[in-house]
Amino acid sequence: MSRDERALSAVPRWLWLTLAAGLAAQIGWQTTLRPASAIQARDLPPAPRPAALRLASLGEPQAAARLAMLYLQAFDLQGEHGVPYQRLDYARLTAWLGAILDIDPRSQYPLFSAARIYAEVPDPARSRIVLEFIYRQYLQDPDRRWPWMAHAALLAKHRLKDLPLALRYAAAIDRWTTASDVPLWAKQMEVFILEDMNELEAARVMLGGLLESGRITDPAEVRFLRERLEQLEERLRTSGKSAH
Repeated sequence: MSRDERALSAVPRWLWLTLAAGLAAQIGWQTTLRPASAIQARDLPPAPRPAALRLASLGEPQAAARLAMLYLQAFDLQGEHGVPYQRLDYARLTAWLGAILDIDPRSQYPLFSAARIYAEVPDPARSRIVLEFIYRQYLQDPDRRWPWMAHAALLAKHRLKDLPLALRYAAAIDRWTTASDVPLWAKQMEVFILEDMNELEAARVMLGGLLESGRITDPAEVRFLRERLEQLEERLRTSGKSAH
């Protein structure tokens, strides 16, 4: 049994019932606003307000957040045509994830689900909605949420083939994340993407600035980055000669 499963099993039965009743009342009220013909089995209702979730949690916001995530992921789990979650309303989906993070901001599971489940559906429009959600949430807590921003950058680069978007996300990591445990590959992601865009001079400046900033203290990492900088400078010299 996982840690989350053990935590869920420890929640008092009365709390589950109260929270479930609160969620059901919220969902039921929302569905009455739509005509019956518009309601389908896989419709995701509008997200409850964070205040409503807090009230329903009765002082147990972490348990409420886990229950809400279980409820959310039950929607369209089987999917249509074998692809889960591709029919969900992603504006509502991200509103649910945002409400859950609001009541339990230290939880990593909503952003894990956003990055590794919902953003990876084979639908570029839906994927972009989730990536922008991850970006907004990252800005609220960069030092703890940078892994999901890094994953968003990789998805933008490799799945969407959108290098400017990937660069925007990578630049956010470089600008806002100050945690000491950020690995080297994440710190220099912006440099990689600039190279992919053939922006060699910008990559050289970025890499030189990273070395001069003093943020890299591991001797092996410093040596590796200096070698990369030398390679970039050689590529710039070569490209300059070929231009003439």
